[in-house]
Amino acid sequence: MHDLIARASAWLAEDPDPDTRAELAELIEAGDEKELAARFAGTLQFGTAGLRGEIGAGPMRMNRSVVIRAAAGLAAYLKKNGTPYGGPDAGLVVIGYDARHKSADFARDTAAVMTGAGLRAAVLPRPLPTPVLAFAIRHLGAVAGVEVTASHNPPRDNGYKVYLGDGSQIVPPADAGIAAEIDAIASLHDVPRPESGWETLDEAVLDAYLARTDAVLATGSPRTARTVYTAMHGVGKDVLLAAFARAGFPEPVLVAEQAEPDPDFPTVAFPNPEEPGAMDLAFGRARATDPDLIIANDPDADRCAVAVKDGGDWRMLRGDEVGALLAAHLVRRGVQGTFAESIVSSSLLGRIAGKAGLPYEETLTGFKWIARVDGLRYGYEEALGYCVDPEGVRDKDGITAALLITELASGLKEEGRTLLDLLDDLAVEHGLHATDQLSVRVQDLSLIADAMRRLREQPPTRLAGLAITRAEDLNKGTETLPPTDGLRYTLDGARVIVRPSGTEPKLKCYLEVVVPVPHRADLPAAHARAKELLEAVKRDLSAAAGI
Repeated sequence: MHDLIARASAWLAEDPDPDTRAELAELIEAGDEKELAARFAGTLQFGTAGLRGEIGAGPMRMNRSVVIRAAAGLAAYLKKNGTPYGGPDAGLVVIGYDARHKSADFARDTAAVMTGAGLRAAVLPRPLPTPVLAFAIRHLGAVAGVEVTASHNPPRDNGYKVYLGDGSQIVPPADAGIAAEIDAIASLHDVPRPESGWETLDEAVLDAYLARTDAVLATGSPRTARTVYTAMHGVGKDVLLAAFARAGFPEPVLVAEQAEPDPDFPTVAFPNPEEPGAMDLAFGRARATDPDLIIANDPDADRCAVAVKDGGDWRMLRGDEVGALLAAHLVRRGVQGTFAESIVSSSLLGRIAGKAGLPYEETLTGFKWIARVDGLRYGYEEALGYCVDPEGVRDKDGITAALLITELASGLKEEGRTLLDLLDDLAVEHGLHATDQLSVRVQDLSLIADAMRRLREQPPTRLAGLAITRAEDLNKGTETLPPTDGLRYTLDGARVIVRPSGTEPKLKCYLEVVVPVPHRADLPAAHARAKELLEAVKRDLSAAAGI
């Protein structure tokens, strides 16, 4: 306890934030050993996802001290890797932020650290979607970018996402290089942080992003689909409305209770469109206004969710369904280039690309990998992420994806058809590719490690009565993939991937079954069979993993 108090007191002496100083001082005074131990058990680890964690005092929380160290480590890494610094030709670092608690503070601290290190820093004019930051890096010729966001995490969290000059998120070995520079910082007193010297960008950067959205849509395409839109208490509303107005779509009907930024996310347990209940208000608005589709962004608007009327009520489309719809739409428009997805996404994309004669690639999970595919024209991931304009934004972008799916819905509407009709077409053409997820959120991270170890030591041989024809431990890598902590099972007509989440305390299991559909009349039976198989795979996998 004496050592714990000493470390906490040393941290307190350097903490520049009166809020976390008061919080930590109270814990020290109370002698709260359990809480202090949790906050000083180590440090938040910087990786390819940057940093993400609960806001609070101490090295295991997100706070200004941790962010200043991260910024200083990034600056040192950039300088060691040949980025010019000092004077008017110094490398530019662009900084964006969302509307979460402390985001603006973390952005300002980052700008101060970059300026103090002899780099140039430019901060976006206000809380804006993450894709605007990703666009700005390439647009302004920056050497790096930082986005302060925890995306769709709970309200108590914040995060720190790093991009390099190509406009895509960092991958190894850059993450380890930056982490080593962070670890080398002995004291915050060694980090210069001037009070001024950085630039606050004006609206021109946003105007340029909006102008770039013109490239997403086909000239003269129908723009008639009516939408209900929710920003999920995040920063997407103003940019999406401006993009829709520019494109000539009908003005979206807003879910008023979720339209404005609110870091407490009062109407949802988790501000993620995929979470149960998150879309309830949007469904209610749609029942009252009868639009053609519902669009939802997550809080930093890099993801896009879509819901449609199915029978008498509304349902969310899965990310894989939207991914296939956008791919089919782009193929119909005659685009050229590589289609790419991560290994946890539906194999349907490969079939669509193959039939169209387009190159196709699979990558590890995350847009940091998808964005690096040579000749990329379209990339998606099942977690509602879509890159539809890689020349403009080399990352997932919930604004441009919303434009493209609304263009598709408009074209189908003109033909008297819907997004569900097109999904049926794809099922008849390629087989019904049905996907689901078994996701387990834990308090104790050792439960995830235990489940992975159990599956490695006692791998299942059958799931849902289907023989496992191939079992791969992705820790060892494959011919086309670098090593990652995951397991992939190939079955006769099914596929399962199991991996720990990189951003949340979750074990995620991605399931896909493929059921042939000889004729359109066979669709109901195929859906029933797919549902039955997915439930059986879930049940058997859960038993095998002990979760």
